[in-house]
Amino acid sequence: MAETVEFTDSNFRDETQTGLVLVDFWAPWCGPCRMVGPVIEELASDYAGKVKVGKLNVDDNQQTAMQFRVMSIPTVILFKDGEPVETMIGAQPKSAYQARLEKHVTSLVS
Repeated sequence: MAETVEFTDSNFRDETQTGLVLVDFWAPWCGPCRMVGPVIEELASDYAGKVKVGKLNVDDNQQTAMQFRVMSIPTVILFKDGEPVETMIGAQPKSAYQARLEKHVTSLVS
């Protein structure tokens, strides 16, 4: 099972600079975030070697959350080579995240 990365204000830029990176912006007190958490873990396993997957606690890392204008959580942003290419706000089913990921994973191999 693939591990998720714990993103912080200090490591965020380096960790998201290359390739596809899926970031779950969350907080421990957020009920919908706790529902999305297991889905994010599954995606990390499903896309191991293709997409780096991790989480950023917005309470502890407000600078990065503000930089990407995260106003509500959960917000999941897909980065490609350091740039946001997909933003998904609110709890969504795994299939919704997969559909967004597949667009970009497929374009890497085409």
